[in-house]
Amino acid sequence: MRNFDLSPLYRSAIGFDRMLNAIESGQSHSNGGYPPYNVELVDEHHYRIAIAVAGFAESELDITSQPNLLIVRGAKPSQEKEKSYLYQGIAERNFERKFQLAENIQVEGAHLENGLLYIELVRIIPEECKPRRIEIK
Repeated sequence: MRNFDLSPLYRSAIGFDRMLNAIESGQSHSNGGYPPYNVELVDEHHYRIAIAVAGFAESELDITSQPNLLIVRGAKPSQEKEKSYLYQGIAERNFERKFQLAENIQVEGAHLENGLLYIELVRIIPEECKPRRIEIK
């Protein structure tokens, strides 16, 4: 797998990928980067967000879609007895992660697999915005 840093191109390419720019600009920086996530370009009109949510059950996760906003929350039930750790490297805290979505982006679905929450997104282009062929008479 290769990772490319396209940030130098963002300065000169307007509208290079509005979806990615919108997601990056809408991030809540107060959560310190927890939980980590990836945004994958599946094809021209499909995206996938993968969020590392190891230790969370489906019932402890909540995904809310609003116009141009996706909110993912994880809430662990409070435990009656505190655990005593010699070392704790696995985060078990509640979180809220917000993603600013570009116009015409809709959530297609989500599934939890091997500690990763996958959220499928699709760009729906309205008929009036699609290119159309003009007949010459």
